[in-house]
Amino acid sequence: MKLSARDANRYFGHPEADRTGMLIYGPDAMRVALKRQELIAALIGPQGEEEMRLTRIPGAELRKDKARLHDAIKEVSFFPGPRVAFVEDANDTAAPAVLAALEDWAPGDAQIVVTAGQLKASSKIRKVFETHNNAYAVGIYNDPPSREEIEADLKAAGLKEIEHEAMTDLANLARELDPGDFRQTCEKLALYKFKDDLPVTSGDVTACAPASTEAALDDVLNIVAEGRAQELGPVLRKLEAQGVNPVLLLISATRHFRALYAAAADPGGASAGIARMRPPIFGPRRDRMVRQASGWGAAKLEQALSGLTDTDLQLRSAGQRAPEMALVERLFLRLAMLARRGG
Repeated sequence: MKLSARDANRYFGHPEADRTGMLIYGPDAMRVALKRQELIAALIGPQGEEEMRLTRIPGAELRKDKARLHDAIKEVSFFPGPRVAFVEDANDTAAPAVLAALEDWAPGDAQIVVTAGQLKASSKIRKVFETHNNAYAVGIYNDPPSREEIEADLKAAGLKEIEHEAMTDLANLARELDPGDFRQTCEKLALYKFKDDLPVTSGDVTACAPASTEAALDDVLNIVAEGRAQELGPVLRKLEAQGVNPVLLLISATRHFRALYAAAADPGGASAGIARMRPPIFGPRRDRMVRQASGWGAAKLEQALSGLTDTDLQLRSAGQRAPEMALVERLFLRLAMLARRGG
């Protein structure tokens, strides 16, 4: 039988003990693996694998040994409790062995859990589960996680008291990260809040979120956008010593000022404009960019983008002879001075 994604999310945490089994398939191996782990843990409990109530079978081996899955579901464990026969990375070559095991399954046998990659509707192994009257098939796709899934990850990490803004930040983060990375972030956040009874704040989320690849450039971009020209030189020298090249600085600055312009020009105001950004901007960085966009205004930001474009063309010019870092530093100084002028 087919199981919808919504029903499947509930089923993974509370599976039915009398089902023959389930096929979990999809293009993202990490998403499939996480759902499979949740399902098996719910079926046999945290001690199930230690008590040898879980049998793992690589899907490729069923082509050579078609009876292996059948034997696994009929085995009797030394320990009492439900059992699972898990077939990993199955494809249509495993279909005959899986079909035979499903047909011979009886109450008291181990449940059959099969994972696979992307399967076409015509896939034999997919049809086997979709047409079985006591087994489920569910496709896992790269859809944004539901609120229920996010809350389940937070609960599993032991996080209960969460401020509204922090919850919004976590929801945005869940849409940008892989499921495994988001779960690790939740666990990191739980450790960060260890013995701290106060609710999780937006600042806590920012402190534990994976660092952006552009994090090293944030200081110089904020210095320019906030008009702190006197601080520019030392920071640029530091970035230059770290190997950050002028072209990367210019690209990062252009992206930052385009984001500020989009926010400043938004009909709902800078705050609404920042909220529409993808990937999302959250925490103190969001508040900072709202202040920057509001302080600059759309008209001055147009001037800034014009200067950035001119310098970009100059750097790409065949006849360009001036040091590239000097050109970028001069532009950044001009932008910092422009930020300090009244609208």
